[in-house]
Amino acid sequence: MSKIVKGTMLLTGATFLSKFLGMVYLIPFEAMVGDTGGTLYGFAYIPYTIFISISTLGVPLAVSKFVSKYNSLGDYETSRKILKSGMQLMALTGLVAFLLMFFGAESLAKMSIRQDDEEISLASVTNVIQMVSFALLLIPSMSIVRGFFQGHESMAPTAVSQVVEQVARIAFLLIAVFIVVEIFDGPIEVAVGFATFAAFIGALASGLVLYIYWRKRKPYLDRHLEQQDYSYDIPQKKMFKELLGYAGPFVLVGIAIPLYQFIDNLTFMDAMYVAGQGDLANTAYAAIIVYGHKLVVIPMTLATGLSLSMLPAVTASFTEKKTQLMHKQINQVFQIVVLLILPAVVGLAVLSGEAYGALYGIEGIEVKGPWLAWYAPASLLFGLFSVSAAVLQGINQQNFTVISLTAGLIIKTSLNIPLILVFGAKGSIFATLLAVATAVLLNMWRVKKKAAFPMGPLFKRSLLVIIFTAIMAIVLFILKFLFSFVLDPTSSRLDAMIVLITGVTAGGGIYLWLAYQSTLLERVLGGKVRVLDRFLKRKQV
Repeated sequence: MSKIVKGTMLLTGATFLSKFLGMVYLIPFEAMVGDTGGTLYGFAYIPYTIFISISTLGVPLAVSKFVSKYNSLGDYETSRKILKSGMQLMALTGLVAFLLMFFGAESLAKMSIRQDDEEISLASVTNVIQMVSFALLLIPSMSIVRGFFQGHESMAPTAVSQVVEQVARIAFLLIAVFIVVEIFDGPIEVAVGFATFAAFIGALASGLVLYIYWRKRKPYLDRHLEQQDYSYDIPQKKMFKELLGYAGPFVLVGIAIPLYQFIDNLTFMDAMYVAGQGDLANTAYAAIIVYGHKLVVIPMTLATGLSLSMLPAVTASFTEKKTQLMHKQINQVFQIVVLLILPAVVGLAVLSGEAYGALYGIEGIEVKGPWLAWYAPASLLFGLFSVSAAVLQGINQQNFTVISLTAGLIIKTSLNIPLILVFGAKGSIFATLLAVATAVLLNMWRVKKKAAFPMGPLFKRSLLVIIFTAIMAIVLFILKFLFSFVLDPTSSRLDAMIVLITGVTAGGGIYLWLAYQSTLLERVLGGKVRVLDRFLKRKQV
């Protein structure tokens, strides 16, 4: 496989594992705190995610691009300077973000809940927001180191630290919630408060991993400095100006999904009550925006890994004016997104009821399953937005991301309440899909125009993926029909689990076999997939 794909797969694998763990822990978490606890958790975590992105100013990913650029020019000293200066800046912005979120917690809480909500109090939401805010003291500075390593096309530090961070966070979260709820029979709001504070524990663990990597690799990085012949000797003011020029749009990319969710925080509850579905408000919020969203983002983590790992390579090709190579890299990345995410989205939509019922329980599955099915396409759209935005960064068109995301947010804001009033909870999903689709189309148009990117090869490969995905979907529908004679996933969690596992195994296996036999996998990934070569044999023509 090519170097970009190897780096992609490493970071994507780690991101996928991290997101997968982030979904799995919700199974026992939901069992202990229910929909009310999930809604309370979402009220705190969504603003926290926005504060994280604002406090980092998009600098970590911008550092990746900055370091890649100056490394390709042989100026490693400037790369090292930006690491030091960036960490100092992030320490300051992290502190400011913590103070704003901690002392502004009550104001944020008032934005999210209704004053007459009998299940969730203002004090409870305020408390969990304050508990999660402590992580802001660590994560901004820590993320700079990740960006520095990625700029050197070294993905292992980011990959390992992500997984360790998630494992430490989840372990603390589940133990704390179990002690509060199961042992001391404490209130849900206290348990959720400890659950959000777990972000701080995870950040500590991740920071330790990155420190170990830095100590180990510093001698190698120092040798680059010793062998350097020329330095641009950029003044710090000019360096920050260039860095923040890259970074600005990264802020918007980083908070794209949380912003769409935050619009729901501001409007969802009131709109549901006006629509006459107030009794479903907390259940729908938890099922769609907290629990369902965790399932939806798992496929799109493939795109997240791609957008992070492809940026240094595309930036280098653009800087060195290697247009043909740049086109090949961009085309390969978009093809991988379609190849891997589209079948996952369709599979999740077909097996939505079984997936939700098996993981979170069958209570209310008759409405929660369809909600998840409608929400599943958001995974592909979020993934395409992430990757297209990263491409725009790589070709120095990052400012356009501001326009595309703004257009999406305007659509989400203007349509969210009207669509909820017409379609109920699904209206929020429809508003999100329309908003993100608009942003994606704008980004793709800009990539095509400014990079002279040919869309033909992408469309041809995508058509083949669509055909294979359609075959997979037919198989899944047949399996569900046959299982319906002996199993009832709507009334038994075990039945839902059996159908889900069988469907994922059969559907995924058939799609993988078709993609392998047609050579689609190796053509998209840029080389033979040796793991599959051991199990599958392609017919020789």
